[in-house]
Amino acid sequence: MKQLYLLVFIFLLDHGFSAAWAQDPRPNIIMIIADDIGYEDLGATGNTQVKSPNIDRMAEEGLMFSNFYLTTSSCSPSRCSIISGRYPHNTGAAELHTPLPESILTFPELLQEAGYFTGQSGKWHMGPAPRRGFDIIYDKGPQIGDGGEAQWVPLLQERPKDKPFFLWLASLDAHRPWGTNDFSGSHDKSSVDVPKHLVNAEATRADLAQYYDEIARFDDYIGKVEKELDKQGVLENTIIVVLSDNGRPFPRSKTRLIDSGIKSPLIVRWPKGISKGGQVSESLVSSIDLAPTFLDLAGVAIGDNFQGKSFLPLLHNPGLPFRNYVFAEHNWHDHEAHERMVRSKDFLFIRNNRPQSSNPGPADSNASDAFADLKRQRDEGNLNPVQADVFASPRPHEELYFLREDPGLWLNRAATAEAEFALDHLRRVLNQWVEETDDSLPQNLSPDWYDKETGKALDIERIRGTMPGGDNALKTTEKGPF
Repeated sequence: MKQLYLLVFIFLLDHGFSAAWAQDPRPNIIMIIADDIGYEDLGATGNTQVKSPNIDRMAEEGLMFSNFYLTTSSCSPSRCSIISGRYPHNTGAAELHTPLPESILTFPELLQEAGYFTGQSGKWHMGPAPRRGFDIIYDKGPQIGDGGEAQWVPLLQERPKDKPFFLWLASLDAHRPWGTNDFSGSHDKSSVDVPKHLVNAEATRADLAQYYDEIARFDDYIGKVEKELDKQGVLENTIIVVLSDNGRPFPRSKTRLIDSGIKSPLIVRWPKGISKGGQVSESLVSSIDLAPTFLDLAGVAIGDNFQGKSFLPLLHNPGLPFRNYVFAEHNWHDHEAHERMVRSKDFLFIRNNRPQSSNPGPADSNASDAFADLKRQRDEGNLNPVQADVFASPRPHEELYFLREDPGLWLNRAATAEAEFALDHLRRVLNQWVEETDDSLPQNLSPDWYDKETGKALDIERIRGTMPGGDNALKTTEKGPF
């Protein structure tokens, strides 16, 4: 009889714990990160040609940030910065293809410790160390599909149903090379509007159309995720955050520290927490602010190691002020580089410590049809000043843009008399950030591995130089000006 009572007690105890988990009020969080999709390339952000109905609807039902900036316009350093909530030179992974060190704490680890199920599916690109923060990872070749999204819904279906969850869903769309998919040909090259820094030629229009096709596939899978959440009855209490890791893979975008490189869409849909849809927050937000925000949403303490701050108050009141400054950096991505950027509400300032080098873009962009059209027009002597920018060498040591007057960032005002006050102020702000976060300028930076004219690999021994970041860069808890 005692054994029967004991079994009944164990059953009730187990059932009670399960019920408690099932009633856990904490929100589920899904972060969906695109690969190389620029801010300007969604319907929600004003592109009337690209087909992104699911993301556009999410913006209408949720909250969109119009001034969200990445800490770098480079794939793996951007992702490592997001997951650690630290600037690239403070992660030990500031250059492309460098792994995040074991010593760097990531926010999924803390969510996991707090009782969240954590899963990842799609592109990884951060090294082995941060894998410890995930219960399940799907990142292998054919398994994740050509666009990287094939395991998104299966991961949702197999998650434990008695825990809140955090999912890091990472597409390969819209990274080059373009591949055929169900949306190939859905954008007509003949009707594509070509931005003025590219050449309005057939090959460039086709290049852009194929890029838009991959955005359409990315968008479609987001719709599939929402349908599965609704089917499971958890859509209302799930926060979905959509962003990109850097700008579009075209000349004057990816690897640049102007808006076309570091400005990302950021759309948040959370039916239970954001009651009024169609809102836009103009507050400055950095990608290092995502980690503390996710922890804040989950009720987890935010450690000093995170250099960002939670923007949770903006989800409830989008009009609140937040940052005065965002910072970004350009380190090695196929080519030697060392640039630093600070952006305020009205100005964007860049300091280029390798002004002797041109910056057309990364190797895959330099091998593109769009770049080939630029080279042809250059050789014919027909480039306009905006198009010629990608070939400029040397480049200015300093660049300053007046954002209200020049939202496209076409005109460098650093050498003009009216720029003196803003230039002096932003120099001091950037110097303070460099000093406080222990940034550095190594003399032996990693050199070019690819030919800038063709995008082809150079016939050299591939040697990495010294990574930026001083002796205390990986340990510092200093955050720089806010």
